Amino acid sequence: MDRSEENRQEYKELQRRVKKEVSKAKQKAYDELYTRLDTREGEKDLYRKSTTDAIFALRILMEKYRDGQRELHCVFVDLEKAYDRVPREELWYCMRKSGVAEKYVRVVQDMYERSRTVVRCAVGQTEEFKVEVGLHQGSALSPFLFAIVMDQLSEEVRQESPWTMMFADDIVICSESREQVEESLERWRFALERRGVKVSRSKTEYMCVNEREGSGTVRLQGEEVKKVQEFKYLGSTVQSNGECGKEEDQ
Repeated sequence: MDRSEENRQEYKELQRRVKKEVSKAKQKAYDELYTRLDTREGEKDLYRKSTTDAIFALRILMEKYRDGQRELHCVFVDLEKAYDRVPREELWYCMRKSGVAEKYVRVVQDMYERSRTVVRCAVGQTEEFKVEVGLHQGSALSPFLFAIVMDQLSEEVRQESPWTMMFADDIVICSESREQVEESLERWRFALERRGVKVSRSKTEYMCVNEREGSGTVRLQGEEVKKVQEFKYLGSTVQSNGECGKEEDQ
């Protein structure tokens, strides 16, 4: 066996082992999930534990500004079809920049190579077509890969918590002034959209806690961001008066 053939065999064996480990991890996660979801209370508890820290941090910040009679400006950034818009080349770049070993980058690339899908509708099914952008839906790896991408794309614009809070694709930008939060929103837009991830103009929303008269609105590229009095953040409703509603059943 020549060296090139030996390398191919080693690569195939590595690929097989990685896929096996991912499959085992995925099955273990599913087993634990199904055990927890035997009851409705278990389902709610599982969801709460995964989001409690982010909700708690935002609540504490809002209460602090409410009690101090100061304004707090919050923008809840929505990303358009976040998983579906991640460019593949951006994914490989972010993985390498994050220090992921090259052999694992190649394995993931191989998983995404020649990806194809179909669309089903009321009148039938389309022919198969190639998918060249976005993350695989339902894959155990996708949340991890998306976190890597967001971490790298926001590296230059995100601030320390609590001024920037991120949970998956839920982003909250906070500031003491409307002008500052507007500037931060524009920096986020530029950082994300130049790399292929688009900020939704229609679903991104702005809220001012403890608002004084004439606080104004926030604009994004000249377009007014929708101003709201309450927002459902990770299943918990936060309000412009600094109060927080009950968590909704998930």
